[in-house]
Formats: sequence, C-alpha cells, structure tokens
Amino acid sequence: MGATKTDLFTKEQNEIAIMAKAIAHPARIAILQYLVKKNVCITSTFVEELGLAQATVSQHLKELKLAGIIQGGIEGASVCYCINPKVWKQYKVLFSSFFQDVDPKAQDCC
Repeated sequence: MGATKTDLFTKEQNEIAIMAKAIAHPARIAILQYLVKKNVCITSTFVEELGLAQATVSQHLKELKLAGIIQGGIEGASVCYCINPKVWKQYKVLFSSFFQDVDPKAQDCC
C-alpha cells in the first residue's frame, strides 16, 4: 500500500494492517509460538526447530524485531530473543477488537 493511501484509513486500521503484515508468514508464526513457549531463545535454536537456513531465520527475526514484536540482545557469541510484552498486548487488544463476535443469525446473507 502506498504511503499516500494510508491516510484514507483509520489509525486502528493501519495498525492492524502493519501488525498482520509483520506476522504474515508461517515461519514467523512458528518463531512467535516457540518464543511464547520457551520465553527466551538463542538464534541457532530457531534454525534447528524450523529446519530453515540461518539466513532465512535471521531475515524473519529481523522483520519481527522491526515490528517490535520481539526484542533481543547479544549475550556473548549468541543473540537471544523474547516476546516484547508491551507490543504483544497491543496486538492482542487490536486483533481482539477486530475479530469481534458475529451474530450467527446475521450470516444469512449468502
């Protein structure tokens, strides 16, 4: 989406779109699920867990970190990552409001 078109949408719509784009790859979902389960991880563990090349894993980690979903730091020769709880909560709130309950009776349209 071009930068000139985002102003046509609400702040919340733009935020949800940015978040959805950040997690819109099965490898990124797998990384996030693994981080939630383990609470902290070293980059090489992702390579073993996912079966992807180190460069591919690094690219996915970079995208997640740019979006703020994960945070990490260098510990010796390793890089450790974890979920950014503040951003994780923002995702939860925005997606929960987006995926509101739908009245099953209202679904008679098709």
